[in-house]
Amino acid sequence: MTDAGRVLIVEDESGLREGLASAVERLGCSSLAVPGLGEARRLLRDQSVDCILLDIRLKDGDGLDLLAELRAGPLRDVPVIMATAYGDSERTIRAMRDGAFDYVTKPFDLPALLVTVQRALEQRRMSREQRRAERPLAEGGGLVGSSAAMLVTWKLIGRAAASAAPVLVTGETGVGKELVARAIHDYSARAREPFVAVNLAALPAGLIESELFGHEKGAFTGASARRAGRFELAAGGTLLLDEIGDLEPSLQTKLLRVLHDGKFERVGGHETLDFRARVVAATHKPVHPGEPGSQLREDLYYRLAVIEIQVPPLRARRSDIPQLVAHALRAVPARAVSEAAMELLSAYHWPGNVRELMHVVERAGVLASGEIIDVPDLPEAVRNHAVAPDTDTERLSLREAVSRLERRMITDALQQTNGNRSEAARRLGIARAQLYAKLQEFGIE
Repeated sequence: MTDAGRVLIVEDESGLREGLASAVERLGCSSLAVPGLGEARRLLRDQSVDCILLDIRLKDGDGLDLLAELRAGPLRDVPVIMATAYGDSERTIRAMRDGAFDYVTKPFDLPALLVTVQRALEQRRMSREQRRAERPLAEGGGLVGSSAAMLVTWKLIGRAAASAAPVLVTGETGVGKELVARAIHDYSARAREPFVAVNLAALPAGLIESELFGHEKGAFTGASARRAGRFELAAGGTLLLDEIGDLEPSLQTKLLRVLHDGKFERVGGHETLDFRARVVAATHKPVHPGEPGSQLREDLYYRLAVIEIQVPPLRARRSDIPQLVAHALRAVPARAVSEAAMELLSAYHWPGNVRELMHVVERAGVLASGEIIDVPDLPEAVRNHAVAPDTDTERLSLREAVSRLERRMITDALQQTNGNRSEAARRLGIARAQLYAKLQEFGIE
């Protein structure tokens, strides 16, 4: 038996249960098959599994109840495929909302189901690798977190890494877009190939073409020798085109042609070279077709955004701030942050996102008189923001002010109901689905 993974099948129809077990084993996996929720719970207490195929309507209960238990406990990372003969929209929505990997209906399309199982096992493998590699990936600062918003980002990174398709990474300045690009590369089959990054906004317009495509000797004044460009240096690895939103239109046309044909020429040369690298583009500017301020060609956008990852701003994942602070402390003399200082750091709106947080903690850690960073060690802007969080709204946009009010009301409602989300939604006068969306938006767990 190969070590492809262990799959738990929870199905009360004995014939179907045995057939599914046999099919899963043909994938090279080991299978565990039980008829109900009670047996499944007992088995999961003693044994580890990599994927669960779970029927919803079982003789001893509702499979959605077990799904909720798994997502709230130590097995939250195990992918669960929900199965049912009743494909109603409410159960489908509930299953996916509560964290199911996928939802399949009976009678099964067995080949399609096995493909889904393989995808789930691959996600499990990627999740384990991500946990093992989270510290080295974070050394550049910032790609750390376990909030709902970052979980979405981690999942997209995993899916992008499994593909060779171009990726567009968007997000505000300082959120860690280059770190996302590096993670995609590090987890991909190209990890042993070069990772080459070029910041298009930092290059003079007249040098971008030579920087990207390279040039031949004598191609222009000062070209004293042949020089390989970033497209050539990337070889079979990953090429990050940072700040793609700043690329001038004529070069957008040339880039589109390279992406379409997979070929390019050095400036001043006639030799046609193959372009083999995977392209990841990043920008903090608007690039969606029709979006005000976008200067990116519509056809180039669709070529680059086969997979799009929007990196959340820090204010949308405040629960990650303690982890980020702990990461930043590794580089400074201070060893801890006082509770009062951490409250201020968590309350600040961080317009510069993770990059600003890292700078603030590093500065405070160097200036602190002892091993603990306290309130006086923090910049005035951070201290003032949290001293009067409800009245200091003059510098906020309407959207930020409303967002702050929504977050506080939701937090208060959850505290008043001891975490009962249904009751909190009722008190707030919104649907449960709206509350779940807001919890994810604000990074409230």
